[in-house]
Amino acid sequence: MDIPSVKNEDQYEALRDKGYSKEKSARIANSPNSGKKGGKAKPYEEWTKDELYEQAKNVDIEGRSKMDKSELIHALRNN
Repeated sequence: MDIPSVKNEDQYEALRDKGYSKEKSARIANSPNSGKKGGKAKPYEEWTKDELYEQAKNVDIEGRSKMDKSELIHALRNN
C-alpha cells in the first residue's frame, strides 16, 4: 500500500512513533488543522458541533454521528 502525500510530515512521523497505522497517521496529518500547534488552534470547546463532527470525520472516529458535542471533544482528544 502506498502512503498518500502527507502535508505535515513531522506530525505523521510522531503519530507513527506512537504506534498509529500509516493510513491513520496520514489521515490525521492531512486534516485541515494539522499544522496548527502551540496554541494557534482554538480549543475544542470553542468549536461548533458541526466543526467537531467534521474533524472527527477527518480522523475517522467511529460512532461520531450519534455523539453530542462533549462526546465529540472527548473522542477527538482521546483518539
